[in-house]
Amino acid sequence: MTIDIIPGWMMNLEDEDIVFIKKFLQASGSLKEVASQYGVTYPTVRLRLDKLIQKIQISEDITNEPYVALIKRFVVSDKIDFDTAKILITEYKKHKEGN
Repeated sequence: MTIDIIPGWMMNLEDEDIVFIKKFLQASGSLKEVASQYGVTYPTVRLRLDKLIQKIQISEDITNEPYVALIKRFVVSDKIDFDTAKILITEYKKHKEGN
């Protein structure tokens, strides 16, 4: 079976993210095993997984607002962190509702 359509969330991932997902699946979701394969600590792998989850969540959250879309693209490309993006979007929406 071949995949004719690649989901949008997957197209936004870097090659290294895809490799990480593959290793994670091959390790049956064991972060301890993935940490061992990469030669890093469990917390390091947990942080990477959390960032990957955030990337996927952001890429799936479609918006019609150009500013919000720009902020989300910055997060996906690691130009700003997820928490900063949440603050910027929240403040933007507050300001927009106030006008």
